[in-house]
Parts: sequence; structure tokens; C-alpha cells
Amino acid sequence: MRCTVLFPSTWINADRFETALRASYGPHDPNTHEVTFHFPVGCKIMIDGAIRLLSLANQLVASARRVHMTFEEGEAGTMGYLNRMGFFDHLAKAVDVSPERPFYSSAKLHRGGNSMLVEIARINKDARDDDLPTRLTDAISYACNSRADVDELKGAAWTIFAELIDNIFAHSATQLDGYAALQVYSGGNRLSVAVSDSGLGIMETLRPSLRIESPRLHNLSDLDLLVEVFRRGISRHGADRGCGLKGCAAKAIKFDAQLDVRLPNQRVLLKPARGTYEPNRAYCYEGLPLLWGTHIAFAFGLTP
Repeated sequence: MRCTVLFPSTWINADRFETALRASYGPHDPNTHEVTFHFPVGCKIMIDGAIRLLSLANQLVASARRVHMTFEEGEAGTMGYLNRMGFFDHLAKAVDVSPERPFYSSAKLHRGGNSMLVEIARINKDARDDDLPTRLTDAISYACNSRADVDELKGAAWTIFAELIDNIFAHSATQLDGYAALQVYSGGNRLSVAVSDSGLGIMETLRPSLRIESPRLHNLSDLDLLVEVFRRGISRHGADRGCGLKGCAAKAIKFDAQLDVRLPNQRVLLKPARGTYEPNRAYCYEGLPLLWGTHIAFAFGLTP
């Protein structure tokens, strides 16, 4: 069976990416053998949507599906933006791109030349990029230099990036690469950061140990358990090993950052309230088309 994911002629953030995915038959469905992603005239994809698209496309190739991407505007449209952010540098070679793949990589040619963009970086355990958290943090510092608390924000951001990237190395259990990228959207007064992996996912690695160590937590719904991960630092290796994501959340909350977590079949939006992430401020979307791994995005306001 063929599956087509048709994106609308507008800006595609994580929300619209998920909407388009739900409207399709399901790229990872067992009966799907061929998948086409179609980008019409006027379609422009944002960083949080692009990272999920990249991971999904590479997952499909790894699971022996034929994958096509069709760009109606060619490099004059969103294809050119994806090229600038380094999307095609990391896209599996087996993906068929129409009209054709860019002849050269704009990301490699202009890398570092735009202070509002940190191009897509590969996260691979065999080729670790230790400078990546610093590059991401420096971009935030530049974008938010009018804030009085910019130095504190920079320190918090570095901790968040380093922990999320470390989490991929420690827990993803996959041969596929993870990715991270950052984009500043000045017109929307927003800075978006996305970190993605194609591994087992938080729930899949956490629940088996909780069944024995903490039955009460094991019986929580995925939504409530995910909130507790960020509130209390729950880990499959014990409480003392689970402080990383909790620390990320605490620092993100301080700067009123919205947290977007995409699990294999769920998506949870956590919005801060009273200095924490609470279940009644969590918006959960269940029964989503399969997307391997864990995909986390933070959205910061550029001004306090």
C-alpha cells in the first residue's frame, strides 16, 4: 500500500506536521511499502517539524520502505530552506527527491554564517560533537542579548542541550542517528530548539524497571508518568540517575518555556504553571501514527 503525507501551503511546525501525519494512512503501518511526502507551493517547514520529518524518513528507509519527497517549488521553496539547514546532508541516500536533490549543500557552504540558525547536527555515539551544546547556547545568547537575564538563560540552555543530547547517547539503543537544531523566528518573538532520536522511547525504557521497583508509578498512565519524569527525575536506573530531565524541565520552566514531547504513538505538550509542569497543564494526543523514538522541542520567548 502507498501512503501519502500531504503538507498544506503554509508554515509547518510540529502541530501541522502531526496533523498531516494523522491524515495519512500511516507511514509505519505494516501494510505500507511506499511513502510520499508532498510539499505544495507555499509550504514552508519550521525546525521542529523538519527534525521529525528527517527522523521519520530515515526510519522508513531503515525499515525497507521506498520513500519519495516531492517539492513543487523546487529549491525556490521550502526545499531551499531545508538545504540551508542541512536536511539533505543527513537524509538517507535512498530517499528519492523530486525534482532532484540540491546539487550542493548550502549548510556546508554557509555553516555558521547565520546567527539565527544552528544547522542540523548529527548525534552519533561513534562521532560525538562535544561543541554542539556550546553552538546552540551561543545562538540563544545572540538572539536574546536584550534580556537582562541573558547570561543565566545561556547557562540554563547549555545544561538543557547537554542533558538532552547525553540522553540520546545513553538510552536510545538504535543504530540510527539523532539530530539537534535551533532556529530563531524574530517575527514571532520565539526561539525553537529540537532534539530528536529514533530509539526505544522514554516509556519503553522506563516501564520495565518500574514494574519491580515502583509498582505505583508503573500503574500511571503514560501522560502522568511522563509528567513525573520531568517533575521528579524518574529513571530506569534509579532516582539518582533520573535528575537530568528533571533538571532540564526546572531550567526551562524558569524561562517560561513550553515543552513538546513526541513519543512513538503519543504527543504531550507541557506548559508551565506555578513553577512546574502539572498534569492539568499537559495536553496529550494519543493514537498517533508511529514515529520511533523520542522527539523533544523547547520554545523560548526572545524577550522576558
